[in-house]
Amino acid sequence: MNILHRLSTTISAVGLLLAGSFGALAADRLTGDLKIFLDTSNPAPRAAMEGMIDRFQEMHPDLNISTTIIDSEAYKTQIRNFLSANPPDVTTWFAGNRMLPYVETGLFEDVSDIWTGELAEDLASTKKSMTIDGKQWGVPYTYYQWGVYYREDIYSELGLEPPSNWQEFKDNCQKILDSGRKCFSIGTKFLWTAAGWFDYLNLRQNGYEFHMDVTAGKVSWEDPRIRDVFARWRELIDMGAFIDNHTSYSWQEALPFLVQGEAAGYLLGNFIVPPLRDAGLTDEQLGFYQFPAIVDGIPLAEDAPANTFHIPANAANKENARAFLKYVADVENQSIISKQLGQLAVNSRSEVPDDKFMRQGFEMLSNAYALAQFFDRDAPAQMAKVGMEGFQEFMAKPDNLDAILKRLERTRKRAY
Repeated sequence: MNILHRLSTTISAVGLLLAGSFGALAADRLTGDLKIFLDTSNPAPRAAMEGMIDRFQEMHPDLNISTTIIDSEAYKTQIRNFLSANPPDVTTWFAGNRMLPYVETGLFEDVSDIWTGELAEDLASTKKSMTIDGKQWGVPYTYYQWGVYYREDIYSELGLEPPSNWQEFKDNCQKILDSGRKCFSIGTKFLWTAAGWFDYLNLRQNGYEFHMDVTAGKVSWEDPRIRDVFARWRELIDMGAFIDNHTSYSWQEALPFLVQGEAAGYLLGNFIVPPLRDAGLTDEQLGFYQFPAIVDGIPLAEDAPANTFHIPANAANKENARAFLKYVADVENQSIISKQLGQLAVNSRSEVPDDKFMRQGFEMLSNAYALAQFFDRDAPAQMAKVGMEGFQEFMAKPDNLDAILKRLERTRKRAY
């Protein structure tokens, strides 16, 4: 789901930044060692991370920095081993429940001392996703928004406005259906896209804390509150809101329905924008809106997968590591890597790239109640796989709900 794009920054701009706020960070020159492990093996994130480390090295020329880059899939299987034996001083990972196993087993360092003062205010939107047992266990360096990308020209033609509540959401959908179009495109061949619908319906129906309890295995899948989520989902399915045969399409293969105007919207992450532009949609034709409220009083949390840095509990150079994490979260550094990655900076004072959708996403996420990390990050792998299989099956065969929930509940009892 992380689709990254390298954007250039000029040498002069970097120089000014280094001379500015970075100078304050470099006031105390570090010595000794700093060992960093990265999972950013793809070209764009690798270049952004290596550039960031180079800038930190310039600030601390007497510091001996070693960097190890591991393929992202291999990293997922190796992280527990290297955290337990001969760990680095800094390691990349993910926020939310994905860091829970390493917190519970004492493999991640409590870095709550970093989350103070101005920096805590700057990173406030992500604090809940970095917090377990009232403590913070890392710092985020980038994220991106999810929401509904829609055809503004079709909405204008039909006299529709982006909805602010569930009834408006359904009313819009009915008018779109009456015009001969589908409300939403989706491709569920690879399962995870359906999880976005579960996430948002549960976040809006039951709230962030309940959603986190579900993905942490603390709630039975046969709980009536979860059944209520599927009941909301079924309202859309029974209306015919989604394109036909969506199990046959990947998310990319479902894009033409939106491009050609056969569907009016698509719930997905911001990585949808470049291929839609490449397919010919202009920013005048394409819009974005926040998934609307369902239950009054439930604060609006968002899916915003965040990439993070952590300090292993057994790291040898923790003070150097803490200095690096503070630098990662610095406003100017985040402005640079945001442009390079084509993703949003987490620091709320960072510069936002001059892009319509990134500006909207930045505003939405900076004001979010809390940020979920997406179902297949928030739930353990076994639960995520069976859960997403169930979501896909439900969208195709909603009458199978009882059997699906029983299967998910059996998996919950095994997986946690």
